[in-house]
Amino acid sequence: MSTTERPRILVVGGGYVGLYAARRILKKMRYGEATVTVVDPRSYMTYQPFLPEAAAGSISPRHVVVPLRRVLPKAEVLTGRVSTIDQDRKVATVTPLVGESYELPFDYLVIALGAVSRTFPIPGLADQGIGMKGVEEAIGLRNHVLEQLDKADSTTDEAVRRKALTFVFVGGGFAGAETVGEIEDLARDAAAYYPTISREDMRFILVDVADKILPEVGPELGTWGREHLQKRGVEVYLKTGMDSCVDGHVVLNNGLEVDSSTIVWTAGVKPNPALSRFGLPLGPRGHVDTQPTLQVSGTDYIWAAGDNAQIPDLAARAAGVENAWCPPNAQHALRQAKVLGDNVISGMRGFPQADYQHANKGAVAGLGLHKGVAMIVLGKKLKIRLRGRLAWYMHRTYHGLAVPTWNRKVRVFADWTLGMFLKREVVSLGAMENPREEFYEAARPAPMPPAAEADDVVRQKARAS
Repeated sequence: MSTTERPRILVVGGGYVGLYAARRILKKMRYGEATVTVVDPRSYMTYQPFLPEAAAGSISPRHVVVPLRRVLPKAEVLTGRVSTIDQDRKVATVTPLVGESYELPFDYLVIALGAVSRTFPIPGLADQGIGMKGVEEAIGLRNHVLEQLDKADSTTDEAVRRKALTFVFVGGGFAGAETVGEIEDLARDAAAYYPTISREDMRFILVDVADKILPEVGPELGTWGREHLQKRGVEVYLKTGMDSCVDGHVVLNNGLEVDSSTIVWTAGVKPNPALSRFGLPLGPRGHVDTQPTLQVSGTDYIWAAGDNAQIPDLAARAAGVENAWCPPNAQHALRQAKVLGDNVISGMRGFPQADYQHANKGAVAGLGLHKGVAMIVLGKKLKIRLRGRLAWYMHRTYHGLAVPTWNRKVRVFADWTLGMFLKREVVSLGAMENPREEFYEAARPAPMPPAAEADDVVRQKARAS
């Protein structure tokens, strides 16, 4: 960390909003006008819409992440967490990955912590559940699913086999529906290499407490998506929750009980709990209370955007929707980051702030290879609804162009192009979870035989006497 007498703009979080806001500020800022410091526990930004495809092997996991130091060469990038913020002194306490915490003064503050998985006190969930918020989880899920096929193919115990081939997904939004669609594709392709396993031996279950899945694309496409998954053999249970999953024994509140080694939790998100330690005004669900200018209510030097902010949706309110707030999606996050960056520069120079206003342009979702849904909004009353292969092309085109940097765009499209001609990789690299285990077993001292151990005790007693 460098010291500077220039004003410091502290960006807390290096996710979608943090990365794009910092880029925008650096682009608009005059040379030497301020120092931009980004603090995040990870040294990279994750493009979360690609996590289901990374889990299925359609995209290399390295191409789903964007290294912060490479994209923000003119910024300070600190790998650690902001644990507290003293607004009176304008000082943040940074806890690095190693070493003691230290104080970091700032003049302007951007809160971009994003969201974390929303969970409930369900017995067994913490031990058995797999999330889908980070690339590590996507890689872990892929390895885990393929390991279950290995187990099922090698065991003679029917109960173990049935448990290994049962996959439960909780949450029917974008993350849940896309993940179950991609993983079902992966398992179907992988089964071709196992002589004792067929798709009919597997059981996929999708559970949601709502009365529909994919609410973001509207009821018509949501219904088509549900029927499409059901035709592929996915059991979909709506208005249903999970009561417990201790030791993989899943109990649903509709009376269904199954044993499963794979429980994927995608039942929504909530603001990062660290916000409660920053002394910021929070809304009823824990979001930072933010004005249309993206300034935190009651301040003129703090801005917030993205999943951790409660931002009035001016476009929806103008259309007559009362108390509308911007939904937590990449479409809004990208545009909010640009407005936020411009407003930070304006605030630093004493100029007026601009309001954030953006009308929803639609939504796209992929449900596996060559399958998807898309809703395109062209006006107040004109909406185009697509499904199947054309919607899947739109899904890939939109997200392929939206992923940050041309470096990542080219790599992602290269992955997709190669996938058109080469078969999907179905290799499990489960040893990545514990990479030192094999070396540890080889390097640790071998236990002494009982006779040799007794002789050693006798020799030690003799030396002591």
